[in-house]
Formats: sequence, C-alpha cells, structure tokens
Amino acid sequence: RALASVTNRAYLRGPILSLCRGEWQYALTRDGIGYLRILSFGDYSRREGLAHNLRALDRALDRILRNPALKALVIDVRLSFGGDDQLGLAIAARLTATPYLAYSIQARSHPTVRTQFTAPQPVMVQPSQRPVFLGPVVELTGPITMSAAETFTLALMGRTPRVIRIGEPTQGVFCDILERRLPNGWKFALPNAVYVTAEGKAFDAVGVPPDLPVPVFDRADTAAGRDPAMAEAIRLLTKP
Repeated sequence: RALASVTNRAYLRGPILSLCRGEWQYALTRDGIGYLRILSFGDYSRREGLAHNLRALDRALDRILRNPALKALVIDVRLSFGGDDQLGLAIAARLTATPYLAYSIQARSHPTVRTQFTAPQPVMVQPSQRPVFLGPVVELTGPITMSAAETFTLALMGRTPRVIRIGEPTQGVFCDILERRLPNGWKFALPNAVYVTAEGKAFDAVGVPPDLPVPVFDRADTAAGRDPAMAEAIRLLTKP
C-alpha cells in the first residue's frame, strides 16, 4: 500500500476504481492516460473457477475500454505476485485485433539429459469479441513481477503496436511446479518446463528485461514521493 500510494498521489487524478475484488486498481493520470495496476492474476470472483474469474475480468475491461476518450494505457505489474496464466492471455486478447503467438511451452522429456525437451507447444493470443484497445500501451515491470505476471509480459511481446516495458527485469519464475512425494512422506516440487518467445528465448532466472531501464521503488525515490518509471511512461505516451 505504501508503494502504491506514491504513484497514486503523484500521478493519478480522480477516483481510483477497485475492480476484480480489489486485485485491480484503475484511474486516469493528469494527462488522461489510463492506468491499470494488476496485483494478481486470480481471485477476481467470490465464486471459484476460471470461468467466474474470466467473467469478472471481462466486466472490468468493458468498463475501462468502452471509454472513447482512452488514448493510451499504462499496465503496472510491479506489485503482481502471479496467478493463472489464462487470465493474462485474456487481458492480452483485449489489446489486439489480430492473433499472434504469446509464447511456446517446452517440458523436460528425459530424466537425466537436461537439454532434452518436448516440441514447443504454441500458446496463442486470440482477439476478443468484446471491446478491444489498439492504442499505445506501456507496461511497468520490476523484480516482484513474477509467475503469471511474467507469462502475461511474454504475452504482450508479440502485440502490434509494440508494448514498451519500463522498469527493471522481472523475477524469472515462469513455470508451474511438478510435485512429487518421497518415500518418507516429504513433498518437493520443481519447475519442469520453459516458456520461450517466438525467437526461442527463455528468461528463467534472469527475468524479462525492460526496454527502458528505470529504478523501481528505490528507497530514496519512495521517500521523496517519486515514481520515475511512471513518470517515464507518461513522458513516452505524451511526447509529440
């Protein structure tokens, strides 16, 4: 809350809408740019299940994207701890008019040969039949951007026009875990797959890098009420 409040006070105007049971926060900047903070990719509905989460997501995006005055959008996943990859794909589907590859998944296929993987399984972004936004989008990322927030970041990389990433590299933890139980009853879990871009690049451990590196929640900036990444996003989206 303390970190979010810096951005809220310095750059947003008017009411901040709480959507998807508080997991989304939306407002306009003083320049009229839409700002969407996504705290998680799940728990959007009181009823469990992907279908209910998708309905809540669509209602929220309908409310945001039906504004004809919306000219640009900042999506902030710097405080996002992940969730369900399908919800990230559903958001990406509301930002395009043409299908494109989000990423491909390859799983380990040999117990000892570390470099042997299955053939890439493509995951596509399919345009939604509901209102879409095709204008400029900037994404804010940082070291707390993890898991489904990172697969969402991958899902935006193939969009046209291109989504510009500002901030710091994401955490670098993409894959769901494979759980196993040992004979003594202990349980352990390991990721057993990689998510790769259209060019075949994976970002495990190193994270997805920003296009424009800017410190994220630096202690001095926070104390001074500054958010340089947000300021850079606004500058980029308002320049002639």
